[in-house]
Amino acid sequence: MSLGTAEDDSASEIHLPADVDWHMLDKSKFFFLGAALFSGVSAALYPVVVLKTRQQVSSTQVSSFKLSFNIMQYEGLRGFYRGFGTSLMGTVPARALYMGALEITKSGVGSATVRLGFADTTATAIANAAAGLSSAMAAQLVWTPIDVVSQRLMVQTCSSNSSKNVISNVNSCRYSNGLDAFRKILCADGLRGLYRGFGISILTYAPSNAVWWASYSVVNRLIWGGFGCYLGKKDESDSIVGCGGYRPDSKAVVAVQGLSASMASGVSAIITMPLDTIKTRLQVLDAEENGRTKPLTVLQTMRNLVREGGLSACYRGLGPRWASMSMSATTMITTYEFLKRLSTKSQ
Repeated sequence: MSLGTAEDDSASEIHLPADVDWHMLDKSKFFFLGAALFSGVSAALYPVVVLKTRQQVSSTQVSSFKLSFNIMQYEGLRGFYRGFGTSLMGTVPARALYMGALEITKSGVGSATVRLGFADTTATAIANAAAGLSSAMAAQLVWTPIDVVSQRLMVQTCSSNSSKNVISNVNSCRYSNGLDAFRKILCADGLRGLYRGFGISILTYAPSNAVWWASYSVVNRLIWGGFGCYLGKKDESDSIVGCGGYRPDSKAVVAVQGLSASMASGVSAIITMPLDTIKTRLQVLDAEENGRTKPLTVLQTMRNLVREGGLSACYRGLGPRWASMSMSATTMITTYEFLKRLSTKSQ
């Protein structure tokens, strides 16, 4: 992701810090520090994920405020962290696969597109989209079973007073912890039960990641191209190089990264929200037939959503998801870039 200069017709040239490529990283440090940093990020954002999941499986529209109040009233703070231990266990290997696939694909595709004669901006967008696609697919191999287990734990108390008459057909099996849930799902449905919704997860997260990374790279360049001259005036003694060049400090770089990540998250959340709602319901809810329960199909899930509220039902939980994606993306990209520089090999 080379962001060394602004567009050719920009009024001033922007000199950003050189990107850290895959071959420049100390891999052991990269994965070890990455696991620690992203575990902290997951802990901070987990309550928002719980809110989003419960809204998505709700049969009626419930506001985030009301749902938060009910969880706190009936379950306490612990209710916002149901399934977190399981989720955290899956974060480490899933993130390792994600970051590895992301950097390898980005480096390989980026070099290939430049050799094919694409402009730098286009090559960067293509490389980021391909990297987002491949990293999401790799991570889902680990993350789907973790997602199924953690989401079952998130909503299993929803039959209590905290969500009475709001959520129906939640899987009736009770789990004491993540390991118990893993064992019971495996015994009841086999490996297929742990990968319930895997196909729709790929259809959700792969395009979402591709859109996000491509949007992020484009927005990042547009911001620097549009505001380079204005930012350059703030520190004339340091940033003006030659005829109007600008060399931003670390604070400016982080601010633009965060803004770009937040804007890209909004685009991605709106595009993929219906798929995410269907995925969550497939992994959590069951259908009743002749007094027996069985997993929902994609078609049944879509029919239920249309019957409950039409297209708007597909967007239940959009607020928490957008907030979660924006906060996660902002912290992720700034942490990720910081991690890469911490993990650079000593020259």
